[in-house]
Amino acid sequence: MHSLLLRLATTPTPMPTPTLRDGISEDQVTPGLLGFVMTAFFVVATALLIVDMVRRIRRVRYRAQVEEERMAAAAAADVEAADAQEGLDEGPHPATPESNGNGLQRPGG
Repeated sequence: MHSLLLRLATTPTPMPTPTLRDGISEDQVTPGLLGFVMTAFFVVATALLIVDMVRRIRRVRYRAQVEEERMAAAAAADVEAADAQEGLDEGPHPATPESNGNGLQRPGG
């Protein structure tokens, strides 16, 4: 095992060829200007879509939060109205035809 590591460490790597093989042009192995422009376009378009999506999600979240607050306020107002109505119901009753006019029942009647 040590001899293999020693051989790999001391073996020189082959020098890369500075030119392309015969029959291959530089346009076939590099994206060129058109590739750079298309990549930049997709990056910018993706960034704009993400920003727009985040803005829309925030708007929906805020609308839901406002709607929940509005519903909670309406429910609280309903509870207060019901409590006020119960308070009126428990108070003195209006005079009935069987009463003597001051809200008290007539004896025996």
